[in-house]
Amino acid sequence: MEIIKNILAVGAGSFVGGAARYLVSLGMKGIGKGFPWATLAVNLVGCLMIGLLWGLLSRNAAENTSWGLFLTVGLCGGFTTFSTFSKEALAMLQTGQMWGFASYIAISVLAGIALVALGYYIAR
Repeated sequence: MEIIKNILAVGAGSFVGGAARYLVSLGMKGIGKGFPWATLAVNLVGCLMIGLLWGLLSRNAAENTSWGLFLTVGLCGGFTTFSTFSKEALAMLQTGQMWGFASYIAISVLAGIALVALGYYIAR
């Protein structure tokens, strides 16, 4: 039953995060034509949010509680997956996994862009 509770918590958080991201994009529509300011804004805010939440939740060993999953995996993940990416990269850096850290960043960014291009060209 715990897994169902956690899945619902993540789903609810994702809904709230995704809706918030959409509202930010509407609110910033028309700002700086040609540059994705809204995406940059949610990515950077999401990074700060997940860092703050991670720090707060880890102090109380609450990262994997339903509430912690709602806030981090759900809310931040729905708001932006870049926040999760950054948290994971920082965790590798903090534990001295330099090769993993560099590989994760390079693969995520380059493969992410390549897959977006691939999907775009397949769909066209």
